Amino acid sequence: MIDLLIVCAYFIIVFVTAITGKTSKEATTEEYFLSSRNLRWPSIAFSTIATNVQGYQFLGFMGSAYLYGLAQANFEINAIQGLFLAAFIFVPMYFRERIITITQFIKTRLGSTVALLYSATNILLFSTITLGAALFWGAYSVDIVFADYLTFIHEDRLIRIAILIVFLGLFSATYTYFGGLAAVVRTDVIQFAILLSGGIVVMLIAIHHLGGWSQLYTKTGDLMHLHLPADHDKLPWIHIFGAFLLNINYWCANQSVVQRSLAARSLKDVQIGLMVGGLMKYFMAAIIILPGIALVGILGDGGLADPDSAFPYLVNTYLPVGLKGLILCALFASLMSTVDSTFNSLATLWSIDIYKPYINKTATDQQVVKSGKKAILISFISGVLIGVVLLYIKFQDSGAAFTHTLNEIRYYINSGIVVLICAAAFLMAPKHKLAVFAFIFTVPLQFGITYFFPEMNYFVRAMWVIIIGFTIILVGSKGGFIKDKLYFEPATPTMAKVGFGMLLSLVALHIIFH
Repeated sequence: MIDLLIVCAYFIIVFVTAITGKTSKEATTEEYFLSSRNLRWPSIAFSTIATNVQGYQFLGFMGSAYLYGLAQANFEINAIQGLFLAAFIFVPMYFRERIITITQFIKTRLGSTVALLYSATNILLFSTITLGAALFWGAYSVDIVFADYLTFIHEDRLIRIAILIVFLGLFSATYTYFGGLAAVVRTDVIQFAILLSGGIVVMLIAIHHLGGWSQLYTKTGDLMHLHLPADHDKLPWIHIFGAFLLNINYWCANQSVVQRSLAARSLKDVQIGLMVGGLMKYFMAAIIILPGIALVGILGDGGLADPDSAFPYLVNTYLPVGLKGLILCALFASLMSTVDSTFNSLATLWSIDIYKPYINKTATDQQVVKSGKKAILISFISGVLIGVVLLYIKFQDSGAAFTHTLNEIRYYINSGIVVLICAAAFLMAPKHKLAVFAFIFTVPLQFGITYFFPEMNYFVRAMWVIIIGFTIILVGSKGGFIKDKLYFEPATPTMAKVGFGMLLSLVALHIIFH
């Protein structure tokens, strides 16, 4: 009962925080979609990283760490590469053009056809795979860990998770609808604090039962390596090169992530926020990965039959009443902080990129905002439907590894997005028609490489697809690389030192834990 009361209090606090100060009916596009461009660095840091964390990371990442050890942390710590590029190269370019969506930047460099293709692709991805997967994994994760607490919803597990998907999607959509980006950021700050607190509790309890920090090396030293052999079937060390390029898409050109930076009060706020976000990624790596490794030392040989049960095992075996309520709130927070950001970005992309330029060119700010709110309602329906479909697939085959499949589907599209954003940012005069061809060509190229090299890791495959697609545009265009506008742009000399310091810290980690 105490745990459920904690959860009820959490939902009340989140909703009241979101609705307090909701935007008026006369809100402008910048007020609704960019919080009047007045976000400060703490909001940027907390909200950006909260958006990044999802429920499946606690299950899937911790389970993978149980099997493969510290190598799984590459997915967390190497985000610093993308955060660095966003803070000091991409966002300064966006700031100069005062854009609301990344599509507007694409349009100035690659033309309206490519911009429309770019925006439509992102809208399709966000409203289906991104939103549906976030809702599914969030509800599924909550049910796996706390099924006993949630039987009051429904005895049948399939129906119970479906109800959770609908409820959590509706809850997030409601406060995003009324409050816009400001509501998303306010709630994300609360949700990340809960996420971090819950993660720290699980990590410390796992380390305690292992016997202390030194036992990570004494009992599980063979798992404390960031780099696995190049022929490893799941996490070869060479995957970090493909992940680096894909990080450009996620941290530098993903509307749901970059929107906070576009809404910043100043470039300095952006750069402080994203670098602090980098530090937070180190913390997230620790609280998600280390408990999985510690559990290997705790259980010894035999261990868990299902590695994805590592997180539920720790919570249900070692956490007392009250703390379980905190962890349940953390799982809800990991879902909602992603879903609300996706709703807001979908509303922004639809209203700014599609509605205003193609449907109602004379629309007032209030009409544009209203169209964005309608997009939230429609995407709620599509997201819930996809979430339920994924749930059905999972229950049809409980061993279905569609997390991997969903990632591959994303990368089939995201590789082309990386090609476009890099061409727009780095090339002097990229040919527009060639950019369209390269973007579309990346999809059959993915299938071709998969057919001829089926054993190739999908991060490595994505790397080659991006390189080939970008080379096509580079070779077929005139002028080569931009020389006068593309440069490293710190807001202050101190920020430059901080940025390079973060990169050096990442290099040091790779050396120490190689």
